[in-house]
Amino acid sequence: MTFAFAAAGTGGHIFPALAVAEALVAQGVSRDDIVFFGGDRLEARVVPEAGYELIKLPLRGLERRITTSNLAIPGMVRKAASVVATELAQRQATALLAFGGYVTVPTVWGARRAKVTAMLHEQNAVPGLANRLMARFSKEVFVAFDEAAGTLKGATVVGNPLRPAFDHFDRDSLRSDGRKRYGIDGSAFVVGILGGSQGAAVLNATATSLAGSLGEGAALLHLTGRAKVDEVSAVAADNDRWVVVDFEPDMEHFYAACDLVVSRAGALTMSEVAATTSPAIVVPYAAGTAGHQAANAAALATAGGVVVIPEDRIGDLVGVVAGIIEDQSRLDAMRTALLPLARRDAARVLATAMIDAGQR
Repeated sequence: MTFAFAAAGTGGHIFPALAVAEALVAQGVSRDDIVFFGGDRLEARVVPEAGYELIKLPLRGLERRITTSNLAIPGMVRKAASVVATELAQRQATALLAFGGYVTVPTVWGARRAKVTAMLHEQNAVPGLANRLMARFSKEVFVAFDEAAGTLKGATVVGNPLRPAFDHFDRDSLRSDGRKRYGIDGSAFVVGILGGSQGAAVLNATATSLAGSLGEGAALLHLTGRAKVDEVSAVAADNDRWVVVDFEPDMEHFYAACDLVVSRAGALTMSEVAATTSPAIVVPYAAGTAGHQAANAAALATAGGVVVIPEDRIGDLVGVVAGIIEDQSRLDAMRTALLPLARRDAARVLATAMIDAGQR
């Protein structure tokens, strides 16, 4: 019995899929009975590193402008769907779970051709184009946010699958080791900057002002993304309270070390902020498709757990951070507001659904 995943492009698609795969392993499924479909981006590194087979499909995403290069996509999709159908049939797969993005269309079509149960998971509050197209062809649809269920009719709200380390996240027990991990004074007030797996240029750019504004007894923990680590490290070299890290594979340490997070509003990040009850200031990606990030942050902001700063007002960030640092009661209130929004069992729920599909 083989279980298949379709996840490609960014950590927001790939890491939730890996979390469900780990939940399958925890329920007794062998890693050898799990296969991923993707491309040659982030998944090409992190999926094999996690111990899973990755089948690369010759695909690329649709360009959202008029261009002749899009004319080749239908043929690429048909070819990829044929590869998926053949692989699933040969492996006697029982379920495929797709996580949106360009790899979803051919894998769901391939699953249908192979008579394999196809499922979808939508990470964002505003569903992406691929999931909107393929929801009608999927046996079950799961979403992370209540808002998405209004678009994908009949969807089940489960939250975003997170790594097992978030299941029983305990800041107090992790805090000391987390700060040692980054070489940060255990008594410091730590502001963490997080731009997602690829980093965020606007947050990296404002980090200099933020680092310079922090008073004694505060520190900046900055996840830059691998592409920008050298550039940011050079700027931070003279500031011993500015800790620069390119990428953190075990994000529970980052959240445990931080008192306040500054981040984009990616779906996975918002779910992690809620799961770890981490007060946050979020700057939604202004160029993001259909305002996904602003929508992802909306429920947390309405509850009072995060503060939203539009990208065109990024200059307000330093002042907002300073105000929160000085207001312990506000930090406590933000943590409390996030508690009812935490959904930590999505990975287990989705893994169980995939197993159940194979037993029907």
